[in-house]
Amino acid sequence: MSNDPEYVRLDKWLWSIRVFKTRADATEACRGSAIKVNEQPAKAASRIRIGDTLKIRKKGITLTLKVKALIEKRVGAQKVKEYCIDQTSPAERILQQERQINAKLYKNHTLRGRPSKKQRRTMNRFKENNF
Repeated sequence: MSNDPEYVRLDKWLWSIRVFKTRADATEACRGSAIKVNEQPAKAASRIRIGDTLKIRKKGITLTLKVKALIEKRVGAQKVKEYCIDQTSPAERILQQERQINAKLYKNHTLRGRPSKKQRRTMNRFKENNF
């Protein structure tokens, strides 16, 4: 008998391939209907198999992953590619990059009084990029 499991719990697999930081986060996402397996809403204890397609709504974008191999233990970031195929659309990736850039621009922004010269320049850069 081989060591490869026939199926794995959804929350455990998502935690193992580093989509979520903890299994509790993965379970909470399942409860909130943020995860679909083969276009069907999934529970944390759902069994996933090789070839299943997962749609994960996280931080405003939808990730699409195809299960390439099953795993129960957490692996390093470099080994994640061995267990899933990322099929997320390029438009979603661009949206994600724009949000990261905007978050960096406003990371230190405070709403106290009149903006400083640096803050005004940052706001102008933001307006030029988005409008």
